[in-house]
Amino acid sequence: MSFCCGATMIGTVGTLRQGSTLVHNVPLYYCPVCHQVEVHPTVKDEFELLVEYAQEDNAREVNLKDYIDEEMVAEWKENCTSFQDDNPEEVLREQIDMALDLLGVAKQLKDDQWVSDLKRRLQVLSSRLTKLKKKQAENN
Repeated sequence: MSFCCGATMIGTVGTLRQGSTLVHNVPLYYCPVCHQVEVHPTVKDEFELLVEYAQEDNAREVNLKDYIDEEMVAEWKENCTSFQDDNPEEVLREQIDMALDLLGVAKQLKDDQWVSDLKRRLQVLSSRLTKLKKKQAENN
């Protein structure tokens, strides 16, 4: 589990650019508020090694999925509090619920900075959820 903006980051699979090389199917932690992205620690060594080899070979694109086993991916998904597959609304709602829970704790502890950070996070997440629902309504 990784933390950002006062709460947890979500797991996703994405593409990262390292220099002139695109690395596809990288297990990531992603913050839906500040957009910070981190390669998940279970695959970080493999990711760095693949990038090094790809850059030495001047490869434009590589696929990390070809170099990691399914057990690593399963472990990574298991360690994520939220995982974004095909339902971003569910992930946003989970993140809002967690932030609300943490807000209660922050208020009990009288930690004004944390309360402020969590309120900002809730505003951003709520805005994203509203935009997503609006986009879904337009597509239907």
